[in-house]
Amino acid sequence: MTSSATIRSDIYDREERKQQYQAHIRGLNAYERHKKFLKDYVRFYGKDKPAEVKLPVKTDQDTLREGYRFIRSEEDDLNPSWEQRLVKRYYDKLFKEYCIADMSRYKTGKIGLRWRTEKEVMTGKGQFLCGSKHCDEKEGLASYEVNFSYHEAGEDKQALVKLVACERCAEKLYYKKRKEGERSEIKEKRKQKRKRSKSHSEDDTDEEEKRKEDERSERKEKKKQNRNRSQSHSEDDTDEEDRRKGKTRKSKLEVADREGKDDENFDEYMEGMFPGKG
Repeated sequence: MTSSATIRSDIYDREERKQQYQAHIRGLNAYERHKKFLKDYVRFYGKDKPAEVKLPVKTDQDTLREGYRFIRSEEDDLNPSWEQRLVKRYYDKLFKEYCIADMSRYKTGKIGLRWRTEKEVMTGKGQFLCGSKHCDEKEGLASYEVNFSYHEAGEDKQALVKLVACERCAEKLYYKKRKEGERSEIKEKRKQKRKRSKSHSEDDTDEEEKRKEDERSERKEKKKQNRNRSQSHSEDDTDEEDRRKGKTRKSKLEVADREGKDDENFDEYMEGMFPGKG
């Protein structure tokens, strides 16, 4: 049988643990108590292993990031929700005369702009110092009106803002545009060069074809002259042959006539030598 002392000791220990647990619970905020209760429930009543339950928590920074607009509209100001009131309170604290630029990705043509804070206005950043985020140059500053094109809340927007920048940072503003212009000039020069090369090759081809045509014409003319010359030579040869044949016939006739005359003369001579035989 359990003694009364043991019973009193158990009751005392149970009450002490209860007080410690209550003190521990009172020391937690609402969110921590909620997490502890869920964890204890999963530990004692859940079938799975204890798991850390992470609930989505929306902080003020998340609210500002979600509801912030570079330039607020009247519709944004008419929204009475506490999120928009928080965003408007932050927006009103910004100084919207000059911008601060993030040029870390200027080679891709992407430059981020934001309004200045009170601390930056006090130090002169963006007005008496270069407006680039990572540049504090004081010399050679100039003010530029930048057509800022940006994507916000699922829409494409544009705004004309002022930016003070030194010469080195000002070149970064137009780096991509300048490079595109240089590439366009190079492409145009290459295109013109290809056109000239093509034109020269066509001219050379035309000249080559003309030269070949002239050579063909000369060969044809030479062949024609050779044929005419051959025909003329053949006609001359024929005339010469005819003349030779005529001369030969004439010579033969003359020889025959002379032989006939010689025979007649010989007969007369013989008659003169022997007159009685007649």
